[in-house]
Amino acid sequence: MVVASSYAFQVSCSLHRPSLSPKYDAHSGAPLSCSLDFKTLILKALQRNPVFHIVERTVKEASLRLLDGFVDLAFEFVDQPLLPSQSNFAPVEEIGTAEQVTDALTGTIPDDFTEGVYIRNGPNPLFGGLKLTNSIFGKSSHTWIEGEGMLHALHVFKDSINGRWNISYNNRHVYTDTFKLEMKTRKPLFLPAIEGDSAAVLSAYLLNWLRFGLVDKYLSNTNVFEHSGKVYSVSENHIPQEIDPLTLETKGNWDINGSWNRPFTSHPKKAPDTGELVVMGIHPKKPHFELGVVSADGKRLLHKVDLKLKRCCLCHEIGITKKYNVIMDFPLTIDLNRLITGGPLIKYDKEGYAQIGVMPRYGDSESVQWFKVEPSCTFHIVNCYERGDEVVVLACRASTSIIPGPDFGLNKFVWFSKGFKQIERSEGESFFSRVYEWRLDMITGEVTERNLTGTEYSMDFPTINEKFIGIENEFGYTQVVDSNASSISGMAKYGALAKLNFKDRKLELSNQHGGFVEVEYHKFPDNTFCSGAAFVAKSGGLAEDDGWIISYVHDENTDTSQVYIVDAKKFSEEPVAKISLPRRVPYGFHGTFVPVYSR
Repeated sequence: MVVASSYAFQVSCSLHRPSLSPKYDAHSGAPLSCSLDFKTLILKALQRNPVFHIVERTVKEASLRLLDGFVDLAFEFVDQPLLPSQSNFAPVEEIGTAEQVTDALTGTIPDDFTEGVYIRNGPNPLFGGLKLTNSIFGKSSHTWIEGEGMLHALHVFKDSINGRWNISYNNRHVYTDTFKLEMKTRKPLFLPAIEGDSAAVLSAYLLNWLRFGLVDKYLSNTNVFEHSGKVYSVSENHIPQEIDPLTLETKGNWDINGSWNRPFTSHPKKAPDTGELVVMGIHPKKPHFELGVVSADGKRLLHKVDLKLKRCCLCHEIGITKKYNVIMDFPLTIDLNRLITGGPLIKYDKEGYAQIGVMPRYGDSESVQWFKVEPSCTFHIVNCYERGDEVVVLACRASTSIIPGPDFGLNKFVWFSKGFKQIERSEGESFFSRVYEWRLDMITGEVTERNLTGTEYSMDFPTINEKFIGIENEFGYTQVVDSNASSISGMAKYGALAKLNFKDRKLELSNQHGGFVEVEYHKFPDNTFCSGAAFVAKSGGLAEDDGWIISYVHDENTDTSQVYIVDAKKFSEEPVAKISLPRRVPYGFHGTFVPVYSR
């Protein structure tokens, strides 16, 4: 083989023009160099030979079979057990086709309710649940945020003849490329590559890459968003998938006509006035953070820029105002070098720096104005807007991160349970989350920051009337953590909704303990919890809170699921409508309401 290769190389060089003839080693006579153009020519000639393709394919298939065999022998997949208090985090079977639930309505859907589809995303792991692996390299396991995405949809439409509401429910997995691959083989293929012993995570990372060209599977389990009349499912480890909102069929990947080839934020933002979509993607290898602006019609990437961050921060959401993009660079990081040297892939560094960047919509890395802020963990932004010379950022902020969990080897249940407990005097290591405000002075560079909610309730998963994204808003809505139930189960459970009134807060109070906003609560019955709350704007509504909050709700006493519709103007009152569902809906992540005016 070596002789044949050397011979082919010498022949290829000898056929080249004398002026570019190769030099040879004085002792071995082997060629030292050859024109790249001619090597390319020879390679193309070989590729025209069908034997070349047969050999190439055979070698590749044999290598993959060897790798698959090694994984099958060296790694054991084991189910992660669930406690009784965690039963509604277990996966469910796919329905695939819509089921009528009109007769399961309690209360009344208002006549002026917007027709459309309420879709919530969330993890629904294949093959019985989340896995861990045992191997010669140690243990690695899926984190609680993993699991293949499943969409749950409530369709709410009026009969064009009699004006009655027709309501149906459906669920369906997001058919990503890796989902289809594992379904075809009917077994888990990708090794857990986020949490575990460093050697096990590193080997999983490498073996996944060698076998599939990917370090982990595509999850698409976090959010659903609409742009230019199309609906997408997304998780920030991959590009989005286009979804048919009526059938939940996965139409394919959305790479903005081939111009976006990296991870994609779970929370892109539609710019006020222009309708352009502001996106970003993070990656553990440079460039760590790229930002993009997509045209209003979704067909073109108008702007793409590397912000040249020094680290890969696990930035979950981007903020926007009318003129600016807002970047949250906080000390929750993804670091391959740390993994290689025996540390965790994802880590919250409480001693690390935190900064918020503000840049013009079409700016570059040099145009970002950075503001140093107190270190903390912030996943979700309520809203951002301009007020005079300031950019105001409202978000849900905790003193430490719930992701990925405790250091490997520590008791997960104990760690999560402690983190969910009610705080009294000091937040300490708690991931108790409070609504927070940063005011960034674009002229002086000064920062004013403070809590806007107290320590009575932890809250997260904010939503607002989307017409006010990027402009000053009066109201925000969040899900409220039931600290006791969450501590018992070691998993977050949300036992209420909150409506926050930002309008009347005292702007002159700059200390972080003053100026709490007015909060109104909608509390659920005991052992009843929600997920995926979204705001449904009233068609033609004038006030910001003209509309409803819609949410999936599960009663753990009866193990039944419903959808609640709550009047945003009568927030603490009983839901105007409850729709009982034919199947259990596991707790999940984000939801959205997609108005559909024609079918």
